[in-house]
Amino acid sequence: MDVDFINGSVPVSVAARVFGKDASWVRAGIISGWLPIGKATRNGKLVTSIEEMNSKYGRINFYISPKLLWEETGYIWKGEKC
Repeated sequence: MDVDFINGSVPVSVAARVFGKDASWVRAGIISGWLPIGKATRNGKLVTSIEEMNSKYGRINFYISPKLLWEETGYIWKGEKC
């Protein structure tokens, strides 16, 4: 199947809807590595531990790959927000 993917990150809220879970489940899965659809970073450094999710350390940015989400779920993100 030839799929054209939109550039940019799929919003966490969209990924959560696709999986039928809430956004914190998606964030925890990306950080822990058991949900291989993207990366979590803070100040340019990869976040890979649930302990680092504490907001006192600052904001975590999530990048969710449209291609990786499609590979995991079959869902094609077309740029919509939730």
